[in-house]
Amino acid sequence: MKQISILLGLLLSACDPTPPPPETERQPNPAFETQIQAMEKARAVEQQVRDAADAQRQQVEAATQP
Repeated sequence: MKQISILLGLLLSACDPTPPPPETERQPNPAFETQIQAMEKARAVEQQVRDAADAQRQQVEAATQP
């Protein structure tokens, strides 16, 4: 019985009735802003490379079709 009351007490004390604070929009960190911009540019270039590869693949497939 003692163990049950201890567990019940721990469970009830672990519940916090206050709601968490609302999340605000994070301010960009100037130290990492250049890194973030570089990653965005890299993603854009990667998409361009993929598009060019797809176009080339389609041209090769069209040329090899009888």
